[in-house]
Amino acid sequence: MFLSTFEKQVDAKRRIVVPQEFRALVSGPFDGIVCFPSIEADCVEGGGKALFDRYLSLIEEMPFGDPTRSAIELSVLGGQAKMSFDTAGRITLPEQLCDQFGLTDWVVLVGLGDRFQIWEREAFQAHRAAQRELAREGLAQLRAQQRAAKLAVGQ
Repeated sequence: MFLSTFEKQVDAKRRIVVPQEFRALVSGPFDGIVCFPSIEADCVEGGGKALFDRYLSLIEEMPFGDPTRSAIELSVLGGQAKMSFDTAGRITLPEQLCDQFGLTDWVVLVGLGDRFQIWEREAFQAHRAAQRELAREGLAQLRAQQRAAKLAVGQ
């Protein structure tokens, strides 16, 4: 699983060092990762063969020609870039993805289980704050539902 959060500097050639913990998890037909614009947020999503297979399985469950399937195909498959690791464990981010998400100087790589995201540093700080609040609210609602269910069972 991709875990933790890392800040990395982007060099003048748009290269970043992928954390060793992330490189060790990637297995596939080439020594590298796949990246594409995230569907969920304004960042780059990346991973290895497991992530690609997960999206492919999701796509194949939908009927051919379904508008949602077409949108996911365009976003994930059409937006995908394969990036190999160099001898220093770096990848070179495509110029289009850097421009789209403002990836210039410092980026944040965030592990999310079978995938990770690459964020512009300030954008990630704002996103993380919003996600913490959403998580707090969701957890409070879940706990309230669990308490209500226990009370209903006890009556």
